[in-house]
Amino acid sequence: MYQNILIYPMKLLSVFLALVAVLSAPSFAQTRTLELREVATTLPAEAVIEATKQATVATQVSGRIVAVNAEPGQRVQAGQVLMRIDAREAAENVAAARAQLAQAEANFTRTQNLFKQKFVSQAALDAAEATLKSARAQAAAAGAGASHATVTAPIGGIVAQRHAELGDLATPGKPLVTIFAPGGLRAIASIPQFKLKDAQKATAARVEFTESRRWLDGTRFEVLPTIDAQSHTATARIYLPDAEGLVPGMAARVHFVTGRAQKLTLPPQAVLRRGEISAVYVLKDGKPALRQVRLGEPVADGELEVLSGIAAGETVSLDPVKTGIEMKQQK
Repeated sequence: MYQNILIYPMKLLSVFLALVAVLSAPSFAQTRTLELREVATTLPAEAVIEATKQATVATQVSGRIVAVNAEPGQRVQAGQVLMRIDAREAAENVAAARAQLAQAEANFTRTQNLFKQKFVSQAALDAAEATLKSARAQAAAAGAGASHATVTAPIGGIVAQRHAELGDLATPGKPLVTIFAPGGLRAIASIPQFKLKDAQKATAARVEFTESRRWLDGTRFEVLPTIDAQSHTATARIYLPDAEGLVPGMAARVHFVTGRAQKLTLPPQAVLRRGEISAVYVLKDGKPALRQVRLGEPVADGELEVLSGIAAGETVSLDPVKTGIEMKQQK
C-alpha cells in the first residue's frame, strides 16, 4: 500500500519534468528535408497578357465629343452607344447632297421627256442619267458619314480604356475607346531565335504570375513561324482558361515544358532574399544556421531549383522569419 502511494507522486513528477523540457526546447518553424525528385524541365520566356478578342473604336467624322457613355471597367453590349460626336457639319453635307439629288432627279425626268419627244439626243439623256447616279452615291455617302457621329460598341465586353474625354476633338481614325472580351485571354511571349527549336518541341506550356505566385496551365499554345528582323525573336501565343483576376496588360512568365529531370528543389517561402543574395536556414542537430544558396528558375510546380549551397538530405526551415526571431530570443 505504501509502495503504491509513493509511485503516483513519482509519475506526476516525471510528467512535469517532461512538460518543462518540451516547453523550454526550441520550437522552430515547420521544416522540410530536401531530396531529389523528378520535375519538368522548362524553357522560360517573358510574356504579357492580352485579349484574344479586342477592338479599338474610332470615328470617321470630325467634331467635338458631346456625350460620353463609357467608363473604364464598364460592361457594354454590342451596339451600345459609347460616344456621340457633334456632327453638324456632316448634317449640312447630308442636306446639300440631298438637294443635289433632288435636282438631278428632276433634270433626268425632264431630259427623259424631251428625249421621248426627240428634242434632245441620246447623249444628253446618258449625261443626265450619269449625273443622277453620281448624286445618289454622294447622298448615300453623306448619310453614312452622319451616322458615324454615333459611336457604338462593335463587340460585347469590358471597356479597357477610354482615349478621349468630353469636349475633345474627334478626328477620323483617332482611337476613342478600347473594348475587350474577358472570356478569352492569352499570353504573348517572345522566344530568342536560338531557343526556337526547343519551344517548338515543347509538349505543354505553363504561365507563372510571379507577384502572386500563381500558375495556370495553358489550354494550347502555338509558335508563329516568323522571326522579327529587329529583335530576332519569335512570338508564341499561349491560350489561357477562364480565371478571375486576369486582365490584359499583366506581366507573366511562360514555361514551355521540354522534358523531365531529377532536380533538387525547395519552396519559395523557405528563401530569405536580401538584394541579390538568397539564403535559407539549414537545421543540423536541431540548430538552425543561415546558409547562402544559388537558385535557378522556378520549375513547373512553382518550386525553385537549387543549383548550389545545399545538398539532398539536409533539412531547411519553411518559415525563415520565424526561425530567425526564435534564434534571437534564445540567445
